[in-house]
Amino acid sequence: MHRAAASGVLWACVPLRRSLGWSLSLPLRSGSRFSTQTAEPPGDERPVTAITTRTLQERKNRKTPISFLTAYDYTTAVLLDSAGVDGLLVGDSASNVMAGHATTLPITLDHMIYHAQCVVRGTRRALVIVDLPFGSYQGNSLEALNSAIRVMKETGASGIKLEGGEHVAEAVQRIVCSGIPVMGHLGLVPQSINKFGGYRVRAQSVEEADQLKKDALLLERAGCFAVVLEKIPYTLAKEVTASLKIPTIGIGAGPFCDGQILVTPDMLGLTKNFNPRFVRRYQDMATHIHKAVRQYITDVQGRAFPSLDESYK
Repeated sequence: MHRAAASGVLWACVPLRRSLGWSLSLPLRSGSRFSTQTAEPPGDERPVTAITTRTLQERKNRKTPISFLTAYDYTTAVLLDSAGVDGLLVGDSASNVMAGHATTLPITLDHMIYHAQCVVRGTRRALVIVDLPFGSYQGNSLEALNSAIRVMKETGASGIKLEGGEHVAEAVQRIVCSGIPVMGHLGLVPQSINKFGGYRVRAQSVEEADQLKKDALLLERAGCFAVVLEKIPYTLAKEVTASLKIPTIGIGAGPFCDGQILVTPDMLGLTKNFNPRFVRRYQDMATHIHKAVRQYITDVQGRAFPSLDESYK
């Protein structure tokens, strides 16, 4: 698509996307993402106000910080959603923390759809966004659109996220014009890790910082509802956040973004071998789990489990 032609399409379709960001009060529906087996106790039939892209925009306008975490499975989604997190990202970091790969590159679109289906079934309030994995959108904008449509049709998620700036702007426009919300991602973009040669802080040079600022504005004009800023200087993140009308979600980008996101296994202390400066561990779940499993083994070997009270007559 010619850039000038694409710009003409953009201004025709972006206002429609924004007009569709209603705040919904939804009843619980058994067997769906609003099942009584999610955030509220069983039998609670109260309606719930779902977080939408419009909600995030209102949060930025009111300067109310936005909370995101990653999720990859039903049980974790239930817990995070019931705790009140605003958004759940089904991240391609599942390649690392769920599948044990060294990078995000091996995970496929089919894998991402499976994880997203699990998360959506466990969510009734949070906004669920799904990463498009490496190889599912870089070819051309039609490939990107087809991948995004698969995610939306097969998972019931609220939108997709993709990495990059100027080179994905056409894909963003095409996806947004089809009615699918898109979150951008700039700074350290893990799908390009082999190009970068490591996970160091990005945009420290004037040239790279200027390109990031340009890319952020391009993504906003292309129709993104938010942009993730990963592992960049906090002064740059502050400048980009002030320059954009849409929310920024930071990870390793300092305190001045409109919201924050962490990888949930890192935040809960389930991972031990990943210790970047930006990760705050709110629990040491790895230690708790290890102790619980050791106690279980001891009880089984000592025939202390199960007891007669835990058995049937």
